[in-house]
Amino acid sequence: MEQVVTVGLDGSAESLAAAHWAADEAERRELGLRLTHAWILLSPPTPDSPAADDQNYWAKRIVHDARTELARLHPGLTITEDLVADEAETALLDAAARSRVLVLGSRGLDRVASFFLGDVALRAVALAERPVVLVRAGQEAEEHRRPVTVALSLHGPQDNLLEFAYVTAFTRDVPLRAVHGRKPDRTYPARDAESGGSQDLAERARRELDEVLRPWRERFPRVRVIDEVRLESPAQAVVRAAAGSGLLMVGRRKRPPALGPRLGPVVQAAVHHAACPVAVVPHE
Repeated sequence: MEQVVTVGLDGSAESLAAAHWAADEAERRELGLRLTHAWILLSPPTPDSPAADDQNYWAKRIVHDARTELARLHPGLTITEDLVADEAETALLDAAARSRVLVLGSRGLDRVASFFLGDVALRAVALAERPVVLVRAGQEAEEHRRPVTVALSLHGPQDNLLEFAYVTAFTRDVPLRAVHGRKPDRTYPARDAESGGSQDLAERARRELDEVLRPWRERFPRVRVIDEVRLESPAQAVVRAAAGSGLLMVGRRKRPPALGPRLGPVVQAAVHHAACPVAVVPHE
């Protein structure tokens, strides 16, 4: 794995917004930045081909223009250009495997909205070995000063997600909101009554959340953590918690390749409806 943040570029406003976000994040994490553009028709340049006739011209222009703009804003940042003669999905998954973080642009908040690479970006989110961050165009410049939010299911190990969340909060010097959504079981109201109802359910969830967070509080004592339990569906809790956040982080369980890509309801809700950039972090 290389010590870089990689951003996928296609020349759109969304991908340029992703590039600016990636540059800021790379600088905060003291990493390099790699600008990747994939086009299956890339061909080796020939010495006698003028630039105007070079079929690679626009691919090179997309990456070069982004690098010029980002280098002006981040003079101390190491930026590399990466033109890949391959399908976009293959190129992005390979880039993710070699990077600390992969950043992509996304469009809109509507459930039917598509990402700038359409199904390719969704498959990258579902299959990438490293965290994938989705960024909209027009994000506010001060988002990095807001608290960041991590959504926790409390089922199984989530070390990759928690490490990413704590490091993000630490490098930004902002509070971390740890949110857990748990919907009361309406199917068996008697069970809720026997256990003290919603109040008892919330107390149990808070104890479980505290147990998960305890070792991480000790590891990152400078990070102020605000833990929240919301008695609603995890998907609803995640979307509501994203309001006012600088970044929402959600986990995705790794799946065997034979099962194919799949995004659960919480990740689906986050990437389509959260009003801030979203990081999807794979974990066991």
